Amino acid sequence: MELNITCIPGDGIGPEIVAEAKKVLDAVAVKYGHNMKYTDILMGGASIDAYGVPLTDEAIETAKSADAVLMGSIGGDTTTSPWYKLPPNLRPEAGLLGIRKALNLFANLRPALLYEELAGACPLKEEISASGFDMMIMRELTGGLYFGERKTVEENGVLKAIDTLTYDENEIRRIAIKGFDIAMKRRKKVTSVDKANVLDSSRLWRKIVEEVAKDYPEVTLEHMLVDNCAMQLVKDPKQFDVILTENMFGDILSDEASMVTGSIGMLASASLNDTKFGLYEPSHGSAPDIAGKGIANPIATILSAAMMLRYSFDLDREADAIEAAVKKVLKDGWRTVDIMPQEEDERAKVKQVGTVQMGDLICGQI
Repeated sequence: MELNITCIPGDGIGPEIVAEAKKVLDAVAVKYGHNMKYTDILMGGASIDAYGVPLTDEAIETAKSADAVLMGSIGGDTTTSPWYKLPPNLRPEAGLLGIRKALNLFANLRPALLYEELAGACPLKEEISASGFDMMIMRELTGGLYFGERKTVEENGVLKAIDTLTYDENEIRRIAIKGFDIAMKRRKKVTSVDKANVLDSSRLWRKIVEEVAKDYPEVTLEHMLVDNCAMQLVKDPKQFDVILTENMFGDILSDEASMVTGSIGMLASASLNDTKFGLYEPSHGSAPDIAGKGIANPIATILSAAMMLRYSFDLDREADAIEAAVKKVLKDGWRTVDIMPQEEDERAKVKQVGTVQMGDLICGQI
């Protein structure tokens, strides 16, 4: 099978971690008889430096012509980088918002899984982390507050900023369907998160989700207010299977969920449209402070590549092979610096490696 993949190395550690993901994909291709075709494009700060904008029309067209997109991370230090002296529509993150909109990537999947081998890195109490957890956060990605009308005006000598949160029923229905479809492949439970006690958008969200749920009688649906969900994620994370929520709530909750796993460097992410097309990226940022040092954890990007094989190409066997290889490398005691144990006696039981070495170890297991 030929896999036509557009790669966005991005900024900071992005090029380093994408290189390792491509190396692992190539190992899969050799073992299972596939042909990987990669085309690189610029986005974010790298695109600003080259073209003056965070995303060009040509880059969008290249991405649209691919079967899937694999991305590293974009952006830089928001306090020191010259990119952040530009107007908001020309900053690196505008490229990310732009490509999501252009490719109609409305469904963001962020798994949060606590590996048994990394339970010690979980910041939660041992009695909570001991039972483990495995959840999928389904975040609506192209609507809501981030894409609503915004403006800053002056009234009677006072500056006032206005951001508009809007959703229509079709936007809600399509992400709800994706969420219930994913739940059917997991433990058949959906927790829909909103703020229906305050927001009209949340009341519409709840109404449409309940309508969709009628088509999935095997799936248990519960509603939860976003502030309660934030609390429950640190109190009892194992209760969750699929968390279904809107854009801003999903942005915040998925970062919270990622940190209770012990390291955001372990967590993959997929953004899908209504076909098999998707953009796959790690949940973490560009970490400019460690860029070029060879110590970044490539596992989140490698696991994102596994999600790409599973969701865009229906190559479950190959995706399983990558996930099993990651688990075996961790079980054998190999760690990048971000997932090294804090206690001295535990550190003595594992071996620290860099970015390239971790990629090589995972390839070796495949």
